[in-house]
Amino acid sequence: MSDIDLRACSLHELRESLENKQISSVELTQFFVDRIKLLDPQLNSVITPTMDLALKQAKQADQRIAHGDDSALLGIPILHKDIFCTEGVKTTCASKMLADFVSPYDATVVSALAKSGAITLGKTNMDEFAMGSSNETSHFGAVKNPWDLSRVPGGSSGGSASAVAAGLAPCATGTDTGGSIRQPAALCGITGLKPSYGRVSRYGMIAFASSMDQAGPMAKSAADCAQLLSAMAGHDPLDSTSAKLAVPDYATEIERPVAGLRIGVPQEFFDKQLSPAVADAIHTALRQLEAMGATLVDVKLPSTPLGVSTYYVIAPAEASANLARYDGVRFGYRCEAPQNLEDLYVRSRTEGFGEEVKRRILVGTFTLSAASYDQYFMKAQQVRRMIANEYDEVLANVDVIAGPSAPNTAFPLNDASKSITDMYMEDVFTVGCNLAGLPAMSIPAGIVEGLPVGMQLIGRSFDEATVLRVGHQFQLQTDWHRQVSRIAEFAS
Repeated sequence: MSDIDLRACSLHELRESLENKQISSVELTQFFVDRIKLLDPQLNSVITPTMDLALKQAKQADQRIAHGDDSALLGIPILHKDIFCTEGVKTTCASKMLADFVSPYDATVVSALAKSGAITLGKTNMDEFAMGSSNETSHFGAVKNPWDLSRVPGGSSGGSASAVAAGLAPCATGTDTGGSIRQPAALCGITGLKPSYGRVSRYGMIAFASSMDQAGPMAKSAADCAQLLSAMAGHDPLDSTSAKLAVPDYATEIERPVAGLRIGVPQEFFDKQLSPAVADAIHTALRQLEAMGATLVDVKLPSTPLGVSTYYVIAPAEASANLARYDGVRFGYRCEAPQNLEDLYVRSRTEGFGEEVKRRILVGTFTLSAASYDQYFMKAQQVRRMIANEYDEVLANVDVIAGPSAPNTAFPLNDASKSITDMYMEDVFTVGCNLAGLPAMSIPAGIVEGLPVGMQLIGRSFDEATVLRVGHQFQLQTDWHRQVSRIAEFAS
């Protein structure tokens, strides 16, 4: 095996090493398999390792490479969030309800990445049914942040973020309903992209809130995310919400400079919710973009404070409907010795769902009730439209919007000082993009007291190319995305 530092290589560098025979896919895969065995007992980031499958796929990849196959991700290991159905592998959604469910088919994201040659290392831990901002609601236990094992990695894609930050895989998939790619990417010091709603197929992705769920890539850099998105994106006839739009050449687009771009900076993103230290780091990052030739423009998104409350009406309502299918009859957890059909339903759902999932089902069922529908659900939909219109108006005059990804750095596990409402407010800067269906990315932008800070870049609908371009050009001038977490550094 070559003596290159495999933890630090970009996807492009790994692919070049495979093509040049500096390393085989089997050797590369074995390297990450060994790291998962060594480090994940401390992190709890992987629910189901698929090591035998990975090595089998790696052997096949080496054969394809030997025959001249140059597929973009051929031979590159990847982890999948355990919300994507994977044929023949447990797909649990980190819930007791699906703890033993083995999917009979692949999600489109999984099959698309496999077609590009990616090697499946396993399925990552997450907040149960993607409901949470700390990765503490998982039936399989909390995930730890590799920068500080006493802190959360963020959620719900915390397992994917933690694994990439610890060097257990060069990249991973995630999903983002209210910030679940961007917030953990920020807290773990990696890059995470939520594409526009409809850019990436949701087929085979277990539903939480169907009008906001979106799959996306998580990796070290914007360039890596661009490469992954190229493989993931595109119209899927199996998903009625999948957009019939051409996928740009992201690898070419990201090489264009940012000089001349207008970057909107919303004053509402720098209010009392934001940690002063995080605000300082973001302002420094914005000045870097300005030094690169971009123009900073003060903009207003006055409905930002309404985003969280709007989201927590609409998302639980959709979750209530989506999770009604888990009834103990067709698949999933079934209670022992039910007395009758009602007992089967009640006990299976009571025992199978965790507290946060049950909380959201109850809230959602209440808001959809005849007595509350107009007062809460319809009103929230009206505010959602207002928020989307504000973003559209701002983005008509700027190329991207920039600000913090999260109000704080990673907070302690089991933080008794955080109420449920406090936890929901962790998504205050991210939910607006989901309500509006816009693309947004978090990139590493600083270190505060030994913990990473993420800067969020928000683009026009289906303009992931500009978001990735700004992120990539920023990363060419800075090295925040190359900083190594304590766990990864320890196990070098």
